[in-house]
Formats: sequence, structure tokens, C-alpha cells
Amino acid sequence: QVQLVESGGGLVQAGGSLRLSCAASRLTFSRYFMGWFRQGPGKEREFVAAISWNGGNTYYSDSVKGRFTISRDNSKNTVDLQMNSLKPEDTAVYYCAADPTYRDNFASHNPSVYDYWGQGTQVTVSS
Repeated sequence: QVQLVESGGGLVQAGGSLRLSCAASRLTFSRYFMGWFRQGPGKEREFVAAISWNGGNTYYSDSVKGRFTISRDNSKNTVDLQMNSLKPEDTAVYYCAADPTYRDNFASHNPSVYDYWGQGTQVTVSS
């Protein structure tokens, strides 16, 4: 079945950077809309960023816009999330997700539209 495996999480000080990566297998990756979500302690899962099939469209939550960058490499079946200027409130488990349907900005924020999910990677930002 489809596998999504996140990596790159860890502990970083506020103001620092991390790069998350999600490796996908057993799917035609270039036909999947990809998203990143996160879930902090005691919080609901929230949208972070999403990217269209060819990378031509990217969407971000207001809380990360200007600090995070989503990108994909269809030749390697990977989608990355570059996170800069990290804040303690960015602490969460980060998940990548895949959706075979093209989504607009509004729809991409909804976790229920994504068919496949990874297991998550922990990001902890210390103050």
C-alpha cells in the first residue's frame, strides 16, 4: 500500500531552522497533491502547507507564511518543508499527506480530503 515516511524532525532553538522531508512510495507521486499538517500537544491537527502536482501552486497557513517553504521533487518522490525562524509555538508532530485530487487553497486546508498519511515526525522548538 502507499507509504509516506517523514524525516528531519528534532530539537531546535527558537529562531533556528529545520528541513523536513517526506518520502513516498507505491503511488504515482507526480499525480498526487501533497500537504503538510501538524498537531501540537492538546491541539487539533492543523494545516501547514500544500503543493500541487507539478509544484506550480503552493499554499500556506497564515501562521507559517513567509517562514516555511514547501517544495517537491517528482523524480525522487519527495516533498520537503523548509522551516525557518522557528518559534516555540511551531512545536508539534508534523505529518505529510497525499491526495490524488487537485485542490484549491481552501480545500487543501481540510485534512479529511487527504487519502494517505505518514506516521509523523516530532519538531520541538525551545525558547
